[in-house]
Amino acid sequence: MIKKNRGGFTIICSLLLLFSALGNAQQHSETVKPWARWWWMGNAVDSTGIKYNLIALQKAGIGGVEITPIYGVKGEESNYLKFLSKEYLQIVSYTLEVADSLDMRVDMTLGTGWPYGGSQVTTKDAATKLIVQTYTVNKGERFKDTITVMNPKEKKGASLSYVLAFDKNGKYQDITNQLEENHMINWKARKSDATIYAVFTGKTGQKVKRAAPGGEGYTLDHYSTKAFRHYVQPFDTAFSKLNGKLRAVFNDSYEVYGTDFTPDFFTEFEQRRGYDIKPFLPHLLDTTSTEIGNRIKSDYRETISDLLKDFDSTWTLWAHNHDLITRLQAHGSPGNLIDYYAAADIPECETFGSMPFDIKGLRRDAENIRQGDADLVMLKFSSSAAHISGKNLVSSETFTWLREHFKTALSQCKPEVEELFLNGINHTFLHGSTYSPERAKWPGWKFYASVNFNYNNTIWEDAPSLFSYIKNCQEFLQEGTAVRETLLYWPIYDIWQQPLKADLMVQFPIHSLKDWLYGTDFYDTATSLIERGYSTDFISDSFIQQAKVKNGKVMVPGGAYDCIIIPECTYMPLNTLEHLLNLKREGAHIIFKGIPEGVPGYLNYKQQNEEFLNLIKKMKIHTSEDLYNALDIIGIHNESLIATGLKYVSRIDKDGNKIYFLVNHTDHKIDTYLSLDIAGSVIQLIDPLTGRNGKAKVWSKDGHNKVRVSLPSGETVFVASTKEDISSWNYFDSVEDGLAYDLETSWLLDFVKGGPTLPSNATIDTLASWTILNAEAEAFSGTVSYTATFDKPAEGISWMLDLGDVRESAKVWINGRYLGCAWANPYKIYIGALKEKGNTIKIDVTNLPANRLRALEKSGEEWKIFHEINMVTKDYKKFDATVWQPTPSGLLGPVKLIPLKVEITK
Repeated sequence: MIKKNRGGFTIICSLLLLFSALGNAQQHSETVKPWARWWWMGNAVDSTGIKYNLIALQKAGIGGVEITPIYGVKGEESNYLKFLSKEYLQIVSYTLEVADSLDMRVDMTLGTGWPYGGSQVTTKDAATKLIVQTYTVNKGERFKDTITVMNPKEKKGASLSYVLAFDKNGKYQDITNQLEENHMINWKARKSDATIYAVFTGKTGQKVKRAAPGGEGYTLDHYSTKAFRHYVQPFDTAFSKLNGKLRAVFNDSYEVYGTDFTPDFFTEFEQRRGYDIKPFLPHLLDTTSTEIGNRIKSDYRETISDLLKDFDSTWTLWAHNHDLITRLQAHGSPGNLIDYYAAADIPECETFGSMPFDIKGLRRDAENIRQGDADLVMLKFSSSAAHISGKNLVSSETFTWLREHFKTALSQCKPEVEELFLNGINHTFLHGSTYSPERAKWPGWKFYASVNFNYNNTIWEDAPSLFSYIKNCQEFLQEGTAVRETLLYWPIYDIWQQPLKADLMVQFPIHSLKDWLYGTDFYDTATSLIERGYSTDFISDSFIQQAKVKNGKVMVPGGAYDCIIIPECTYMPLNTLEHLLNLKREGAHIIFKGIPEGVPGYLNYKQQNEEFLNLIKKMKIHTSEDLYNALDIIGIHNESLIATGLKYVSRIDKDGNKIYFLVNHTDHKIDTYLSLDIAGSVIQLIDPLTGRNGKAKVWSKDGHNKVRVSLPSGETVFVASTKEDISSWNYFDSVEDGLAYDLETSWLLDFVKGGPTLPSNATIDTLASWTILNAEAEAFSGTVSYTATFDKPAEGISWMLDLGDVRESAKVWINGRYLGCAWANPYKIYIGALKEKGNTIKIDVTNLPANRLRALEKSGEEWKIFHEINMVTKDYKKFDATVWQPTPSGLLGPVKLIPLKVEITK
C-alpha cells in the first residue's frame, strides 16, 4: 500500500552518470584520491599481508599510504621486524613494488610513532631544557658548595653550562671560570647581597610516543641542525637500500614537550638577537610583567622559533637530496606556524574530534563525540602558507577521533572533509587504516585513535562512495591555483611579548586555541573576512620582507594579492613596518585596522621605537575604521553568494577563470540565482557526489551572469566555465511542493553479509531497526537486503526515492536497475520512470560495527590485545562496549516516492 504524504524533499541523482572534470594533467591520478595513514603494529607485517591490504585499499579508491610504525600486538612478538633492520627494509621495498604495481604511492614518517626520535638519539642530541638554580649569598659571606642539579628527576643528562652572580642592583658577573674540580665553587659576595644563578643544559627525558620495536629512544633536539644530521645518518644508509621510490617523508604535529633550550642556545641567541642574554637572566625568569622582562622573553621565544625553522628547512633540504618531498604538521610548534608550514613541500593540518553542522538529519549524538578542533582560522594557517609560498598541495590528517570507536558513519565524514576543502585543503589523508592480516580475528588490529578505514569495518562496504566523492572534489581543488585577494598579517610578537608566567617555550597547538588565538583582533578579523566572502590568506613578517609590488599588486613567492591588512596589534618589528611602507610607496594597498605602538624585543628598543613612531607620522598612516568600506574603495569585493547561506571556495583554472565549490551546510534547501565571477559562453554544474554534470541555467544582465543553483541541505556542487558542447543540467522540482507518497508495503529482510552470525530471514510490515527482531539481529553488524514490490502511486514521468532514516548506507536497485549508493544526507536517489504495476525494489543496507563489537565484549572474548595504550574511549578512558545500548540499524524509513517535474536548461 502507498500512502499519500506531504513533506519536504531533496535530490540525489543517479550515480551511474560519468563524472566530468576539468582535470589537471600535471597531477598524478593517485594524488587526487584520498590517502591513508597506514599503521604498522609492531612492524608485524609480511609480504602476503602487505599485498592483501594494499589491494583492498586500492580497490576501495585509496591513492596512497603513509607508513607509520607503532607499538605491537600481543602474541605477535615473534613476527616483529626491528625498525630499519635488513628485514624491515626488505618489506618496505616490497611494499613500494606492490604499491607501484597498483598505481599507488607511499610516504613514510622519519621514525616510528611520534615525535622524531629513536635508538640513534644520544643523550647529547636529545630534547633539551633550560634548568636554572639560584642560591642567595649575603654581603661579606662566602658561598662554597658543589653545583649540581637538585631535582633527582632532572639529573640525568644535565650538564652545568654557566654560573652567574648578580648583586642586588642587578650587576652581573660571570664566575663560571671559578669553578673548581667536581663543579665546586668558592665565591664571596663582597659589596652587596647577591644571587648566584647556576645554568644547566638539561634533558626533558621525553621518549618517542607509541614507538615501534627498534624505534624506542629519546626524542630529538628539534632546535639543533647538528642533532638532526646525526639523527638521519641511519636513514641515509637505509634509503639507499630501498628497492623503489618513496614520495615523501612526514613529520607529525609538534609534540615535543617542555623543551626550551639547546646546548648552543646562548651563542645562537647572541648571533640572532645581537646581544648576550646572560646578563639579563633574572629578567628572563621573572614571572611578573615588566617591560624589560617581557622584551627579553620575546627575543628568547623568537630565537626558539628561528632555530626550529632552521631545523625544518634542513629537513626539507635533506629530503630533496634524497629525491623526496616533505609533509609537515606545524601546529603545536613554538614559533611562527606560517613559516614552518611553508618550509615543507606539502603543509598539513589536522582535524581532531567532531564539528557541529546544521545539515538536516545529520546525527551528532553527545555520547559518541568529542568537540572538534577544526576551527576555520586554524585550518587557514596551513593553506595560507602553501598559497603564499607557491605550493599547490595542502594535506590534512582527517577524521581523527571523529566519533567513538566503531560508531563513525560515512555520512558523518562528508561535512567534515568538506570543511577542509572550504579552507584550502586538497590532499586528504584518512586517519587512518591499520594493517591487519587475514589471520587476525574480527575486528582485527586497530589503532586507538583512528576511524580504521579497512576491510574489517562494516562501513568499508560503501566507503568507496566516500572515497570517490573526495577524489572528485580534489580533482577540481588541485586544478589551477588558489584565488588570492587579501593578506592578513599575524602579529605573533603580541603573544611572544607577554610574561606568560615566564614560560619560555610558547606552543601554538590546535587543542587550546583559547590560550593564543581566540579573542585576538587577528582571529576576529580573519573570521569576519572569511564569513563575509573574502578570499583571505595569512602572512608572516618574513614573507612581508619577501614581498614586492607589481602593477599595484603585492607579489609574494606564491603569487599576487590585492592588499595586506594589518589587524589591531601592539608590536611590530621596525623592518616589517619599513617594508610595509615601502610597499605602500610603490603602489600597494596596505590597510591598517590599528597602529602598532612600537617594536618588540630588547636591543636598541628605545631608539627603534622613536624611528617607528616617526615613520608612522611621516607616512601619515591612518587606521581604517570600516575595513569593508576600505576594501570596496580599492576594488576588492566579497562574494555575494555568502548572503544565501552557502559556503564556498574558489580556484583559478588554467584559462584564468574561476571554479567554485559550493556547499550547503544549512538546514534547508537553497535554490537561487547567484552572481558568480565566471566568464565563458557555457557555465556548467558538476555534482561531485553523483558525477552528474550539465549546462547551467544562466540569466544575463548588464554583462553579468547569474547562475541558477539548487542545493538541498547537505549537498555540494562545482560551478565552472567550459568550452565543451555539453548537455543541459536538469533541475528537478517536485510536481507540487511537499508532495510525497509513503511506501507502505511488506519488506523481506535477508541478512547477507556480516557477523557474528547471519540471522534468519524476516518479513516486516513496518520499518524499524533490525535490532528489535531477535538477539541474533541485535548483535549483527553487516549488510541486510530489503526487498519489496509496489505499484506507481500516481501519474508522473519521473520520481525521486526518499529513504528516510538510514543506518547507515544503502545501495538501491529498482526493477533490477542499480541506481547508486545513498551514504550521506540527504538519503535520496533519483529513480526516473516507474512501471504502472509490479515495481521491485531492493535496498542493501549496511550498519555500523558497534553492535557486533558490543556482543563480542558481552561474550567475554578479549579482542583488545595491543601493547602500550591498547584501547581507550574518545575521552582516553577505559574502553567498555558492554555499557552501550544497541545502535539502531537498517532502514528506519519512512520510505517515500516523490513525483518530479523536470526543468531542462534552454
